Formats: sequence, structure tokens, C-alpha cells
Amino acid sequence: MNNTIKFSVDENNSGKRLDVYLTENINHLTRSFLKKLIEKKQVKLNKKVLTSPATKVKIKDQISIKITENNEQNIKPKKIKLDIIYEDNDILVINKPKGMVVHPGAGNYENTLVNALLFKYKRKLSNINGPTRPGIVHRIDKETSGLLVIAKNNTAHANLGAQFSNHNIERKYLCLAWGIVRPLSGKISTLISRDKKNRQLMTVSEINGKKAITNYKTIKVFNIKDIPKISLLECKLETGRTHQIRVHLKYKGTSLLGDKQYGKKNIKFKKINNDFFIKLNKLSGQALHAKTLGFAHPKTKKWMNFNSELPGGFKKILNLLENLSS
Repeated sequence: MNNTIKFSVDENNSGKRLDVYLTENINHLTRSFLKKLIEKKQVKLNKKVLTSPATKVKIKDQISIKITENNEQNIKPKKIKLDIIYEDNDILVINKPKGMVVHPGAGNYENTLVNALLFKYKRKLSNINGPTRPGIVHRIDKETSGLLVIAKNNTAHANLGAQFSNHNIERKYLCLAWGIVRPLSGKISTLISRDKKNRQLMTVSEINGKKAITNYKTIKVFNIKDIPKISLLECKLETGRTHQIRVHLKYKGTSLLGDKQYGKKNIKFKKINNDFFIKLNKLSGQALHAKTLGFAHPKTKKWMNFNSELPGGFKKILNLLENLSS
């Protein structure tokens, strides 16, 4: 099964590398994946097949990219319960639990959201992002819970992808961070690139990477005896880079409760509230939840807004902090 996407290069993009241009214009297809498509002769520039990702594009160039479904990549459907918030013929909105990987990758091929989607919907999902990501328009981290929109067909996927690229999607996250973020509200705008020392992590860079913008505001600061200061933050994303909120909070000098990748490891407390300490240790992964998701329906154009409940571990810590501060 094939899907062809076409572009016409405008003045603002003239002079860019082909792989860079495609990465910026095809929502959430990775640069490495697009490079492979170019090398496999699945990209044409002005009807001529290209094999070099470094080719520079010029104004009015016509680019077509063919995404071919590879039947050798046989992802097994698996019966996994889905928390479906909304569904119609074009989309579905799900509340992803903490601990679930969105799509198959190294080390996890059987218990992902994609496995669950294939079991329930077979192949009645978009295939723009290739055979390993049917229906997947955007992602959230494994240990982050919350809302995702899934595309059931390519028309819906292309429309939603354009909304993400144009920053028209509303995405609000709730999180618990150590200390106080100064100022209490603001906009963090940086470049984010892969960490050179640890390729599994991302980092803020001054010279290269993708532009990342996070708007944040402090909802409440908890200053409780025998518990370090903790802030409840709402983060509104303009972009959706890998680990964006976690990287930006580290850039601001803090980290999320439970974040083992970007936070301090083996935190030791001189004196700590026992109930809090128990709940903190039971928190698997970071206290980060994609609570609100808003977008224009790809067919009706009607604005849709969804909210989801906090997961158990996050909610228990927040309730404890609220009770102790009242």
C-alpha cells in the first residue's frame, strides 16, 4: 500500500537540505526515517529520483515522497484495553496510561499502543507515518500519561498533521516539579537537539537542533514542613519536541518528581514526611500528564476540546500536598 505526499518549496525554505526540509514539513516523521526513504529512491525532486539527503532545495521545486508499506514489518495485534475518550469515523482520542509505549521500537514490539490499535481497528487506520505507526499523528513519552488523537484515515491524518505543524493544536500538561521556577510564569524558547554524551537524552543547544517553545505557569507552590518545596505547573506547548517539557525544566534548573532521566538520581532527604516519601517511591516515571487536547475536527472543522483525569500515582501525591497545605 503506497501513500504519496507532495510539496512545493517556497521562498522561506529555499536553500535547505532536502532531509531537513522534509523533517520540518512532515509532522513527526523522524529525520533518520526520511533519510532512509531518500536513500531507497522514494523521493523525487522535479520528477527526478534523488538518493542524497544533502541535496539543497530551491524555490518552486516540486517534491514528492512515496511512503511504501513494508509487509515484512509484521506488527502483531494484541488485545490491550484502550481508554477511548472520543471516537467517530475519522479520529479517536485516547487517554494513554503511564508505562505504555506509543509505537514499536527497540526493545518493545508487543505491548505498544500500536499493537492495541491494530487489534481493535485492523488496518482501518492512516498509514502516512509508515507501517510501524498506523494512525499515529503525535506521541508522548512512555512514562507520561494523557491524551492522544489517532487518525483513522490519511485525509484526517494530513489535516491534523498540518495543525500540529502550524501550532494550531492546544496541548496543556500538568506536572509536579521540585522547587520554584522563576519567574513563576513565562515562555521558554530554545533549540533542542540530541545529547552528544547520551543519545537517549535531549538537551538545549545554542547552535543547532529544532526550535522548541513551552509556555508555563505556576498554579501553586507547596511549602510544607518536612517536604521540599514543590510546584504544580501547567505547561502549554507550541511545539512538540522529544522530551520537551522535561528538557526545558532542566534548562530552568529543576526537574519533575519521578524523572529518572533528567532529574537527580538517588535523592537523599535529611528529614522527610513518611506518607510523601512512600507515595514518591511508588510513582513510576515522571509526574507529567497530558491533560488537555484541543484541535479543529479534520472533517467538520468544529473545534473540539478534551480533558482527562490525572493518573493514580500523580493524583495521590497531589492530594496529599493539597491536604497538608490546607
